[in-house]
Amino acid sequence: MEDVARLTIPGSGLQLVADVVGPANAPTLLFLHGSGQTRQSWGTALKQAAQRGYRAISLDLRGHGDSDWSPDGKYTLDSFAADVRQAIDYMGGEPIIVGASLGGIVGLLIAAAQSPPMRALVLVDITPRVEMSGAKEVSAFMDSAPNGFGSVEEAADAVSAYLPHRQRPKDTSGLKRNLRLRDGRYYWHWDPAMLHMGRDAESKIGGPNPLETAARALQLPTLLIRGGRSRIVSEAGVREFREMVPHAEFVDISDAHHMVAGDANDAFNDAVFTFVDKQTSTRQAV
Repeated sequence: MEDVARLTIPGSGLQLVADVVGPANAPTLLFLHGSGQTRQSWGTALKQAAQRGYRAISLDLRGHGDSDWSPDGKYTLDSFAADVRQAIDYMGGEPIIVGASLGGIVGLLIAAAQSPPMRALVLVDITPRVEMSGAKEVSAFMDSAPNGFGSVEEAADAVSAYLPHRQRPKDTSGLKRNLRLRDGRYYWHWDPAMLHMGRDAESKIGGPNPLETAARALQLPTLLIRGGRSRIVSEAGVREFREMVPHAEFVDISDAHHMVAGDANDAFNDAVFTFVDKQTSTRQAV
């Protein structure tokens, strides 16, 4: 893979960090990770994008990875979306946003706005209807080690217990990218204050669903990719989304769980780039 450039990009009142590959004048893909992940979750997708001649950008959302934490300790969907809009404005162009989970929600909110600064949207295992049992499992894992870990191996054991369907890697050194060493202990890379976002969202269930409103406003080309074994997006959630967004395309990757790109990378990349190639060839032909 060609050299990856690390960029510091202004968000909404803070600094974000991104990895960028590919020529500056090529069609752009903007990858947004899920809650508790980092820009490095998209390593293989960035490699594929570069090989296909795209410009690919993988961004750490606020409170994640190397990006700044929220100065006020608050994490709202509007603040995440404002960051990404600011980043797009700074980098220029109209990207195709590929967003997993939280990143998909952010992409959905931006795509549904009037005159969205993007050309298409790929939602990875996220719809307006989130199965709360699965969401609670994610939150429980993120909140399971408030005092950190004594070693990288201990953190790897926690990940293996959370993702039993994946083979535990023999070399756990790569996990260090997702950990921060403080006072002799290893902590996950995210801001613990971010966990309040999920609790606040759960307390508001029953009111108007802003994600459903956003989905019904979508006009851009859209692809929904679901992990067939997902506990976050159900078949009912997919049906509801396709009723809200009749023009959306849909791919079900049967062997994948919620983290689709990590569980079935080849099938995921095939789905994404089949859609992306079609959008870019259509734009070039106009």
